[in-house]
Amino acid sequence: MSSSNAYPIGIAGMKWNDTDRQAWRDSTSIKREYQQEVVPKIEALRARFDVEQYGALSYDENRFPLFCIKTKTWDANKPIVLITGGVHGYETSGVHGALQFADTQAEKYAQYFNIIIAPCVSPWGYETINRWNPLALDPNRSFYADSPAEESANIIKLVKSLDQDVFIHFDLHETTDTDETEFRPALSARDGIEYVPGTIPDGFYTVGDTDNPQLEFQAAVIESVRQVTHIAPADEHGQLIGSDMVQDGVILYPMDALGLCGGVTTCVYGTTTEVYPDSPTVTDGECNDAQVAAIVGGLDYVLSVTERT
Repeated sequence: MSSSNAYPIGIAGMKWNDTDRQAWRDSTSIKREYQQEVVPKIEALRARFDVEQYGALSYDENRFPLFCIKTKTWDANKPIVLITGGVHGYETSGVHGALQFADTQAEKYAQYFNIIIAPCVSPWGYETINRWNPLALDPNRSFYADSPAEESANIIKLVKSLDQDVFIHFDLHETTDTDETEFRPALSARDGIEYVPGTIPDGFYTVGDTDNPQLEFQAAVIESVRQVTHIAPADEHGQLIGSDMVQDGVILYPMDALGLCGGVTTCVYGTTTEVYPDSPTVTDGECNDAQVAAIVGGLDYVLSVTERT
């Protein structure tokens, strides 16, 4: 990847002010509609699941209600599985993969788990195909107390409303070529720092928690996804996106310290999936399938561990 000479908003080396943030917001436009592409899929599940509204975004509460999907056989004796999609709204398979899992697999696993799915955490980002929210804040760096990002604050509130701790958390993401062509240059401009070009991994990988990596669990996710799409190889430095690859297709981040969605719970098992949708050998459907395979692989692993113990 190569860097552009300058990002078109702001002054090089200076953090954005309110005028710059407004200029960035004015540069965005609606490219697809949450109410047409996502909400109908959620509504179609009402007969089989408990669909609840857990909040709404103040930018337009009627346009952006926030929904979660819960298995009907909720039982305090079963562990909770949380699935979050669309924390970065532009990462399409995170949203539609979560919905596909609900439609095709969730009922199968409901006999073992209480499952709650928030398929589109950032609907404004979904509509504008954007990483940030309208305030130029990254929801996936905003999972902390008194979060200024409504998207993150609403998920934090949802997690706190549950009657027990989350046991397993899948946070569904994508790494796209636009991370380098648009989103990282914008981040550098916003923060007044130099943009240093990076590389995008060619394939699927996961991000585990540095403080609780659960590498066997991560490996099970990788092996399940391998049946659907290719796994990202390490670069010449043995890394993926600047982090050491600790095993095939797996890197680690300090989830809580970075304010990531993966740190919103104290789960025993957690992973952040990263699908690569820009490969010429992968279709949109296969990207959704990879997200479903990741969840299935992780759940099957946890069930196998339970049987052994």
